[in-house]
Amino acid sequence: MSKWRDIKSEQTYTEEQIKERLTEELPTWYYENGWIRRKYRTHGWKGTLMVVNTIGHLAEAAFHHPDLTVSYAFVICKLMNHAAKGVTNKDFELAQKIEEVIMWQPGTGSGDLEGTPSDPRFAYIQYK
Repeated sequence: MSKWRDIKSEQTYTEEQIKERLTEELPTWYYENGWIRRKYRTHGWKGTLMVVNTIGHLAEAAFHHPDLTVSYAFVICKLMNHAAKGVTNKDFELAQKIEEVIMWQPGTGSGDLEGTPSDPRFAYIQYK
């Protein structure tokens, strides 16, 4: 059986390959019903809108569009390549970019950006 690293651009992954790659690269994402998915928990509507707009920008720039479920305090992002009828490298690449941008936390490393104050009035996303 081929490893996920051998998959070509438009080739779809098997369920086993998807789970292996998610475990290695995107442990907060999961596979369900043909899609790779991630639930982003927020502190309310403001954070939810920020997550939706961020995903929207990244997806449009990549010209690869996820399905979103939007609620007051969470966003579920689902990726699957409709043209290929399965999960492809495009889905993993966009998932990685979304994860990188949404979960970026200034103030946790070096640099002058302080990050959001630890005050509930400014909280917008749950970093996990």
